[in-house]
Amino acid sequence: MTPLPPWVKQASDGVLLALKVQPRASRVSIGPALGAELKLAVTAPPVDSAANEAVLEALVDCLGCPRGAVQLIRGQTSRHKVVRVVGLSAETVAQRLQNRV
Repeated sequence: MTPLPPWVKQASDGVLLALKVQPRASRVSIGPALGAELKLAVTAPPVDSAANEAVLEALVDCLGCPRGAVQLIRGQTSRHKVVRVVGLSAETVAQRLQNRV
């Protein structure tokens, strides 16, 4: 079993992802890791939670899970965000995201 990357944490209520978000990017992209956070670029501007919704949609597409399984739990107005994913193991989440980096 390989160790989890520093931006993935197993919690009692799901998997926590530490993200550094870049809004208004030219395209949606995931990676590379920046220390203990995974970089996620989205095209949406940081206005009226548009970037937050774009982050969640990008994760849903990448992880192949339902929209209800991904929830923003910290960082609504910050570039540094924590997202909870339920229904997938930490190893599965890390593997699917690393395949996109």
